[in-house]
Amino acid sequence: MERSQFIVHKGKEIYQLDCRTCQPEDYLPIINECAKIVQARPKKSVRTLTIAGGGRFDKETISGLMHLTRDNEPYVIKSAVVGISGLQKIALQTVAAFSKREFRLFDDLEQAKDYLVTD
Repeated sequence: MERSQFIVHKGKEIYQLDCRTCQPEDYLPIINECAKIVQARPKKSVRTLTIAGGGRFDKETISGLMHLTRDNEPYVIKSAVVGISGLQKIALQTVAAFSKREFRLFDDLEQAKDYLVTD
């Protein structure tokens, strides 16, 4: 399964990370790939969509995500996250506070994509 890819929605590019069913050991390669791809793009040019839910994470995962989102901040226009609840929301709040980034939460994938492509 391709975990990281660019998709096009309504004519605009979105960088999509599919983290459904990820386990703690799955995140490091995804984080590294995301950093490499996003930070190679022009500043303020990337829309990110993270699809979560059904997986697990640990302290190292949260730390990796905190640093990734902070380092990606100059390159990202908008971010949306789909499919999180409970402890995942608390973890995302920690990541957002550390990175000084805003992540809009959605239950519906299409609504998240629509949000990302509206200016």
